[in-house]
Amino acid sequence: MEQIKEDKTPSVLKAAWLIAVVTIVSKLIGFVRDIIIANYYGASLVSDAYYYAYQIPSLSLILLGGVGGPFHSATVAIFSKLIPNLKDKPSDEVNRLYSTFMNATIIFFLVLSAVIFLFPKQIMGLIISGGSQEMINLAASHLKIMTPLLVIGGIVGIYYGILIIYRQFMLPNLSPIIMSLAIIGVVIAVPNDQKGYALAWATTIGAVLQLIIQYPNIRKLGYRLKPCFEFTTNPHFKEICELLFPAVLSSTVGQIHIYVDMFFTSSISEGAWTAIGYANRVFQFPVGILVTAFLVPLFPIFARLVADKDYDGIRNYFNKGVGVLFFGAIPIIIGILVVGMDAVRLVFEHGVFDSAATFMVTEALWFLSVSIIPYVFRDSITRVFYSFNDSATPFTVAFSSIVLKLILNYVLITKMHLGIGGITLSTSLVTLFNACVLGFLITKKMDMDYKLLFKNLLKMIVSGIIAFAACFICAAYFDKLVTLPKIPFEIIKISLIAIVCMAVYIPLNLLFKMEYAGELFNRLKAKLLRK
Repeated sequence: MEQIKEDKTPSVLKAAWLIAVVTIVSKLIGFVRDIIIANYYGASLVSDAYYYAYQIPSLSLILLGGVGGPFHSATVAIFSKLIPNLKDKPSDEVNRLYSTFMNATIIFFLVLSAVIFLFPKQIMGLIISGGSQEMINLAASHLKIMTPLLVIGGIVGIYYGILIIYRQFMLPNLSPIIMSLAIIGVVIAVPNDQKGYALAWATTIGAVLQLIIQYPNIRKLGYRLKPCFEFTTNPHFKEICELLFPAVLSSTVGQIHIYVDMFFTSSISEGAWTAIGYANRVFQFPVGILVTAFLVPLFPIFARLVADKDYDGIRNYFNKGVGVLFFGAIPIIIGILVVGMDAVRLVFEHGVFDSAATFMVTEALWFLSVSIIPYVFRDSITRVFYSFNDSATPFTVAFSSIVLKLILNYVLITKMHLGIGGITLSTSLVTLFNACVLGFLITKKMDMDYKLLFKNLLKMIVSGIIAFAACFICAAYFDKLVTLPKIPFEIIKISLIAIVCMAVYIPLNLLFKMEYAGELFNRLKAKLLRK
């Protein structure tokens, strides 16, 4: 088994680097998309209506069907155990399971889409009851346009899972670029007096294109959709349902958290929900790269190790993977706290997106940044639960936190009047709660041996505090001493702080003998010596 571990590690690292590069490209294009939307719409009634409406179809396209979502996770967890040789075409048994899963998904989401299409005003009125009637009507129109995303999301999620089983990591992670490009093209092309529903149409077009580009590779692998409906007789479909339904409910519960936020945000100020959306996008740029790069290739390995009952292997991969995520997360937190406003100003403050909108986004981002450490731990430990075919536990934990979210929002926004910051601070606290509870409950299945992981985290935090102090002082002096136009000022300042952060953070971790810093240093040194 030790030999297997040695063989897997380089492939995981290679896949992680590849996915990281592709995800960076995808996120950068996503940023260009957000800049263009901000330039044309700012933080306004129209943008709020679109983002409010988008939360419902995004439940299918991103949360349920996206990389790491329940449909992708269920596909990987079950199908990877039924495919002994990735070079062979899928067996008849696998194809019947594929067809049954696809047909069930299409039927379910078609029914759900019909309900949403028929009652959009009632649905949006319930979610944003604190908003104006104009906003509710506009959001309802956006929602009707985007209802096809519900069906597409489930299908794409299954496609993602199959492609990743066959180690085709590139296409699933490139796919979101299609959505971004569609939105960019439509928003720019449509005349200013007709931009009201342009975002909704562009999003729907982008989702259709995502589906189209996945399909040829699925066909090439040998998967064929047939009228197969073994909903009650196929034992493997039963396994999928046992894993999928709690995972879907868990993701839906996560969406309920968002709906709770939407309810409270609608009473704060115009543009508040747009600001929170942009803050989440800035947050997800580095964090999404970290989590996606490491967890996508690790998840199929977790599933196989659980099947082999190799618990030492799971501990090894989990602690190393999460350790690397922690190591990368600390500098991100420092960057957000020190130059977060500069980054938001540089990226978004153009056109009708003004300084007030910049502050709203930054305020939300500051409070959100503290959730990065529990966020990466929670997402990592959830994959271990899924590998044990247990999605019920993450669901139960997420469901139990709804009450906590309501209480925190009420206290932080209604009583303490923290506004947008209260919304994202409550999100961070709920994420911490979920991470702690899941981390404890997994020990009921196996001993995770967290001692070394958290010992290293403590070293990273001490290094991070010192690096933060150095960066803060450097930024303060830069603001006083340097006078330049906005764009070069922000670029130079952000670059300088990044250099100072890494120049302090990495040597301190090496001094504290933190193993991940040592491994990174040795790898880079070896690469340079080879050159």
